[in-house]
Amino acid sequence: MTLAPDEARVPDAAADRTVVGANLSLPLFRTLSGVLAGHPYLKVVVDRTEDTWHLLDTRVHPFHVDYIATRVLGMTADELDAQLDAFNASVYMAPDRRFLLGVLSLHCDEETDGSERPFLVLETTEADTMHGALLEDFYRYVRHRVDGRLPLLLKPANHGQEHELAAVSETRIPRILSQELFGNRTRTCLNPGVAEGRLRYFRSLDEYRSAAAELGWADIVAMACLPDDVPRVAGFVNTEPTTPLSHTNVLASGWGIPNAIVRDLDALVEQDGLADAWVRYRVQEDAITLERLAGAPELERPVWHQQRIRIDAPLLGDAPIMALHRLRRADRDSYGTKAANLGELHHVLDSRTADLTAFYARPRPPRPDLLAHLASRLGEPGAPVERLRVAAAERVAETVRAPEGVALPFHLHHLYLTSSPALQQGIGKLKMALELDALDMVDSLSLDLQHLMHSMPMPDEVARAITGSVPRLLADGRRLVVRSSSNAEDLPGFSAAGIYDSVTTVRGAEQLLDAVRHVWASLLSPRSVRLRHEVGISLDDTYMGVIIQEYAPADLGGVLVTCNPTRREDFRNVYLNCTAGSPERVVDGTVLPHQYLYNTVEGGGRTVDVGSSGTDLSADTRTSLSQLALVGRLLQSHFSEDDPDGALDIEWLMTAEGAFRLVQVRPYAR
Repeated sequence: MTLAPDEARVPDAAADRTVVGANLSLPLFRTLSGVLAGHPYLKVVVDRTEDTWHLLDTRVHPFHVDYIATRVLGMTADELDAQLDAFNASVYMAPDRRFLLGVLSLHCDEETDGSERPFLVLETTEADTMHGALLEDFYRYVRHRVDGRLPLLLKPANHGQEHELAAVSETRIPRILSQELFGNRTRTCLNPGVAEGRLRYFRSLDEYRSAAAELGWADIVAMACLPDDVPRVAGFVNTEPTTPLSHTNVLASGWGIPNAIVRDLDALVEQDGLADAWVRYRVQEDAITLERLAGAPELERPVWHQQRIRIDAPLLGDAPIMALHRLRRADRDSYGTKAANLGELHHVLDSRTADLTAFYARPRPPRPDLLAHLASRLGEPGAPVERLRVAAAERVAETVRAPEGVALPFHLHHLYLTSSPALQQGIGKLKMALELDALDMVDSLSLDLQHLMHSMPMPDEVARAITGSVPRLLADGRRLVVRSSSNAEDLPGFSAAGIYDSVTTVRGAEQLLDAVRHVWASLLSPRSVRLRHEVGISLDDTYMGVIIQEYAPADLGGVLVTCNPTRREDFRNVYLNCTAGSPERVVDGTVLPHQYLYNTVEGGGRTVDVGSSGTDLSADTRTSLSQLALVGRLLQSHFSEDDPDGALDIEWLMTAEGAFRLVQVRPYAR
């Protein structure tokens, strides 16, 4: 039976305010709660056997399972650690479980008169597999014990729970989806960090362009959505929604600078006088603040000003144009990183001999490894490691394909550059300006070189080699995609996300040659030259390979990273973004994409944001995306073999037939 408040039992530990059996009032909630993502929250445990519930003191009990095991069942911490996965399965997945675990969070709606109306949201943990009847039991139990004046909504914690609730009337279980609850969040973490600097707030792109040349390393740039060519500064602030997988946030992550969405920046600037003021900018998952400083602090120049990125010397010998499937990772010094990685992907898919289990084999204390979870994800429970390696390779090869195409070596780029005295003279002037740190001359010299490259024809031998590499595609008039593949990207400390160009609308020999020149010329854009110079990458060592592929129309395109960008310690989740059409639309800010987190350990997924479309993708599509997320995790074991936790950044597309093609595999924000 339910205990009255004066009959509630409190555990013996003096500092522990956990309450058992009491009805929940708002004052009691505030006494026990903590704060997560800016909202007060309280952990609850329903004991179905004892017909009671426990309201946990958040400060003392950060984990439900620890409390249940040690305080309710009398286990020792060592006993729990020894059987942690089995215990978790008993409380999160067993259909006839004794305990129902959840979190109550407090939110507010604004009434028409401007007043706030508090309401509570109940949810389970993301890995919980409660079926519809259990979810209804859980909601009803909590509803009867919470102050009736407080509205209570159930938030499905994953796609499986959404499916279960579809058959239950909203009258019986009022509910709210995550994207409905958090889609209009005022402040959202994109990349955690802390910076002190001068806040430069631009209300239009034109205003930013007029001041961009003056921006320095101690500035914090704020505007609606930052352009891809933003320079390296102390921090970013977006006032409009964007995704953690945008080019600018990948740069923020690689540069180690804070980045967030701050929708109320106008009010903060006016209230605290922050325009052009020195501020301390702090971005955390549960709190984002801009604090005005009394004056300019004594700042040391950032480490990257003294940073020197190591780059292997390019191989400029007479390397042939090569089919992508014949390349391996070791060919990056002749063809560039992107081309070499796509060749390596072909090898993984075709040979099926790579060990793709390393991520799961790594110890995750107190667990010796996650191989049992991998076995469940692959439908091979209890299988030995040798069988898991075979099953993992088969799953990847069955789920995704690598693009066909050819790779142009650095050798052709070198032949083109050395064929023109004018180009050589212009490159010499640019090198001299860089050596003298005459940065005021760099932009104009770079632009002059780009204009020259766009207008200067290729030597006949280079042009014939390029057009002769894809004769069938040119003869058929098919649409081609021409992508960059430099040796100065995807380096530790220098991701170069978005700084080199690709051309996706190419038909015929003339357009192909123009596109190749355009990609080569992007190596000399003012921004790319400046960014490389800042980290000590010499112009002499920098070359551009080119990938030529047949265009593949996509019903859906996107990017996934094999981590949670805002919580890098989260080893469970893969973050996936997608939108209709090309994956480029995800990273360039053209649209706000669908955003998902997929748990590659216990399984399941959840919607973070439905993006510009306003509606979620179908359940079948989301199930397919969960398989793609698992494939990304498995590939991480091979492409990050020196560090199984090193995340990958994968661009992909899904054809009308539902087949996945991976068009780029690279390290994520090293």
